[in-house]
Amino acid sequence: MRLLKSWVSSANSKFTEFPLNNLPYGVFSTTKLEKRCGIAIGDMILDCRAVEEAGLIKFSAGTMFKDPFWNNLMKLERNEWTRFRKEITLLLSLDTNPEKLINMLIPQSKVELHIPFVVSEFTDFWSCKYHAINAGTMLRGAENALPLNWNHMPIGYNGRASSVIVSGTNFNRPWGQLKRPNDTLPFLAPSKRFDFELEIGAIVGSKSNGPLTVQQADDIIFGYVLLNDWSARDIQAWEGQPLGPFQAKATATTISPWIVTKEALIPLQCGPPTRENELLDHLKDCGPMFYDISLTVSLTPQKGKPSIITQTNYKEMYYSSAQQIAHHSSSGCPMRVGDLIGSGTISGSQKSERGSMLELSWGGKEPLNLTNGGTRSFLEDLDTVTFHGKGTKEDFTIGFGNCTGTLLPALKYPY
Repeated sequence: MRLLKSWVSSANSKFTEFPLNNLPYGVFSTTKLEKRCGIAIGDMILDCRAVEEAGLIKFSAGTMFKDPFWNNLMKLERNEWTRFRKEITLLLSLDTNPEKLINMLIPQSKVELHIPFVVSEFTDFWSCKYHAINAGTMLRGAENALPLNWNHMPIGYNGRASSVIVSGTNFNRPWGQLKRPNDTLPFLAPSKRFDFELEIGAIVGSKSNGPLTVQQADDIIFGYVLLNDWSARDIQAWEGQPLGPFQAKATATTISPWIVTKEALIPLQCGPPTRENELLDHLKDCGPMFYDISLTVSLTPQKGKPSIITQTNYKEMYYSSAQQIAHHSSSGCPMRVGDLIGSGTISGSQKSERGSMLELSWGGKEPLNLTNGGTRSFLEDLDTVTFHGKGTKEDFTIGFGNCTGTLLPALKYPY
């Protein structure tokens, strides 16, 4: 596939993240327009509500864009997703007269972006082998880094949909129950070992009511976002015995504002990793369901310069989002429109490719050096963390934009 040309001139560069090949879905507002669905094209946004009201797109199921979220389209059949994308591609293509659409474009520089869909549930996984080995080595030693079940199934936990926030939303350092190794009793205090986790989130479109095959699971994925599953490591260490994360992961989960559709990612598809053992039938690989997406993390202190601290790739995953969803559904668990599935922290084999502060500083024992001369073991107040993701082909780029958040100081606790 080559770069598709559009009458929106800013979409015709091989470097733009939002060419006609991409067309990611978001929700925006301006000083004059209330929140509404939009599609990024070059450095502009196409107002989907205006396009629908003008009769340029129609759905047999009724109006899609009266509400400021994408769930109405997500709950339709997959063929409707494909048809809509083809019609929008045609409307924005170089061969189409832009006269009716030119006034439906808004510069991205003049909008505020919002969470693009209503999150039904959030499940986070632990599905990158390098991250799992690093974390396990710190906890149990290299000889016992991976639990016995890790190579046989994607391990996950159910998180909080209520604390999923959009990029640019800042939040306060969490309080939690802590216990240091030499303490007799735990105590309540702000987390001192706060961390980010570099992930990609899959968004479920069509619902299901029973077990899914991997192919069926892949078919109900509407699209993907960048995802930061912020983590309080000291809270997690004390509370996680034996049931795993709870409050340590409940403060915030940040997602990028643009949903990149699965169809847009087809040129970036790649095959699965080498398997240590044969997977059970409900998890077996059945095609190229992984993606070559370059990922970058930068950390910017207050009044400081950004430091690139991680560069890795989504293809380092051991289990795909489709395998995660298939396993999730294997008990009969229904999947709902708007379910968000976190990949788990994405890390590569090299130190510079590690997807969390826990790994980068090796539990705080090897602090990072920042561009401005400072160091970090974990995040400090007013640090800003930004994720960036994109995949490149010969003459076009498929980008996700940024996923960013700033850690504010802890609030005064009521007790």
